[in-house]
Amino acid sequence: MYSKAEMSKLKREFWIAFAEKYPRKWLLYDTKIKDFSFKFYVDNKKAAVMIDIEPKILDKRYALYEKLEGLKAILEDDYIKELVFDRDLTLETGKIISRIWIEKSVVSVSNPATWDEIFNFFNEKMIAFETFFTDFSDFLID
Repeated sequence: MYSKAEMSKLKREFWIAFAEKYPRKWLLYDTKIKDFSFKFYVDNKKAAVMIDIEPKILDKRYALYEKLEGLKAILEDDYIKELVFDRDLTLETGKIISRIWIEKSVVSVSNPATWDEIFNFFNEKMIAFETFFTDFSDFLID
């Protein structure tokens, strides 16, 4: 087990190593759509690449989610297979958002032996999400 300080240091080293292996500017929050972002996630059990849809106005959140859901076949056939779609995901904080994601299990931020596997997964899946977004941004932003 790692102490809180050791785990914090390890996570910092993880993100630095990822940035060194894939030194590029990710789209993440710069989508031009309010409360619509791409995210990386990693813990001691899994890694994930996600699209989070978080408008406070429910109709706006649902409208954007439904646009993506309408493109699901294209997204899965041409960009990323085996996505999880959740229109009403409750976060640990109690906040409800819509999320589309893919995850990789049996990897861990606390196991540096799995880092390359996580980095490659992050890179491949985020590039696919960003490419999809670029290809359909006019439709999504409208």
